Amino acid sequence: MSRLVNFIRGLPEHEFVQQLHWSKMHWQRQPGVWIIALIIGIVVGYAIIGFRALIDGFSLISFGATEATYLDRVKALPDWLLVLIPTVGAFIVGLLLKFWVPGQRAHAVADLIESRALHGGRMDTVMGLKSSLIAALSLGTGASTGREGPAAHLGAALTGFATKAMNYSPRVTKVLMAAGAASAVAASFNAPIAGVMFALEVILGFYTARAFAPIVIASVAGALVCRLHIGAQPAFQIPEYQLQSILEVPAFAILGLVAGLGAVLFMRLSVLADRIESQMKLDILVRTTLGGFLVGLIAIVFPEVMGVGYGATDNALKGEYGLLFLIALFGAKLLATTISLASRHGGGVFSPSLFMGAMVGGAFGIIAATIFPGYASEPGLYAIIGMGAVSAAILGAPISTTLIVFELTGDYGVMIALMIATSVSTVLTQAMFGRSLFHFQIESHGYHVAEGPQQLLLETLEVRDAMTHDPEATAQDEEADLPTLTLTDSLEYVFECFDTTGAERLLVIDHADKDLILGFVTYQRALQVFNKALIEANIEEHL
Repeated sequence: MSRLVNFIRGLPEHEFVQQLHWSKMHWQRQPGVWIIALIIGIVVGYAIIGFRALIDGFSLISFGATEATYLDRVKALPDWLLVLIPTVGAFIVGLLLKFWVPGQRAHAVADLIESRALHGGRMDTVMGLKSSLIAALSLGTGASTGREGPAAHLGAALTGFATKAMNYSPRVTKVLMAAGAASAVAASFNAPIAGVMFALEVILGFYTARAFAPIVIASVAGALVCRLHIGAQPAFQIPEYQLQSILEVPAFAILGLVAGLGAVLFMRLSVLADRIESQMKLDILVRTTLGGFLVGLIAIVFPEVMGVGYGATDNALKGEYGLLFLIALFGAKLLATTISLASRHGGGVFSPSLFMGAMVGGAFGIIAATIFPGYASEPGLYAIIGMGAVSAAILGAPISTTLIVFELTGDYGVMIALMIATSVSTVLTQAMFGRSLFHFQIESHGYHVAEGPQQLLLETLEVRDAMTHDPEATAQDEEADLPTLTLTDSLEYVFECFDTTGAERLLVIDHADKDLILGFVTYQRALQVFNKALIEANIEEHL
């Protein structure tokens, strides 16, 4: 009998059966992970439907209208209500941020990227729910932000329960977090392909075949849930446009330059406004309320800037606005969104970037048609291209943005023009601003994710990761009066100390008790820790 058992164990088929066991199967091939991704996609799909219903609920209470009738209703309101509603809404948001939300700010896409890069993809589900409520209230009372960023954060945050319960490794946790975000984007836009590419390009920051399957499963599930309950129609209903001439290709490239300049202007103003409000050191309640009041003042002249803004964007795509009004709406939306973000109203930047891009593209199309009559396409087609070019530059995601705009419009004929303009705008923005708005927001927390894993590891690895404890050696080092470090100093600071002092080793002391020697760090040990972490990061990005 024992011989038979040993014979069976020696067969290749037995090894295959062992590989099927849950605990021994390599994570990328685990059907269990795919099942979890499917469940996540379905749950997130329903969560996004609930999130959109919550926004509509607040809009109904505030303005007496849902998204379908929002713009017409807002235009009909008296001026005092246009100011009062966003001001009161902002005051309530400020109360929630001050007494209920840690850090006094709602989270969005930048926090997902930071979680992936610094925390192994671990998400706080409760924080995700709080942030989505703040965003829904902000948008429902007129804040000039977007719903897609909070939706993506909510989708990723909902994976926190599953990854914690299943005790997944950081590698699996990151992929499932991205899968949750993909499902949210797919459900928000009814765009499953774009949801997949957004998760890979923006959230994970790299493409791997083994991460592809769970992300696709979750994205498709979220889109199907959305289509089941809301319908399969794209977000914008626009006429079918046709390119007039191949001679328009240079015009699309020029539009990319204009869109890139518009994106850089928006990002620089957003950074400036946030710094000004931070330097003023306003109480969060004053900060949010003042922002709501200023947005209300802008809405007296341009009510189109309030909320998500899809109504005005749709009108621009249909070519219903004139040149001067398009330019004015771009400036008004830029200012209103900058104020809303700096005032810490909940919401994202994707919808505002679509709005501003449609206005830039529409205005450019009118000018092109005036200069070259008979050769230029409809202004609405240029609005579509501008919408993609501006949003791609701001988000730093040309591939996923191109696919999102394609799935939003359902028009394959403009893809070539869209790719040209998007490429030019992204390159120009990277040259002038150096990174996406998301990466800048992470840099404000002290981490340079856009510069690759090597810089991030230098900033996140600490002395405690490379310290050696040797009482006799440290006693001798103390007598030699060597430079000192603390446990929480970064590895980047360690290498700087070695370069400036020329020492062979550095002492590690207790942060509270400067006389207590904990150990020492050598250059070789620090370099070894850094190289090991860098290799692991590269393996993760290429498997």
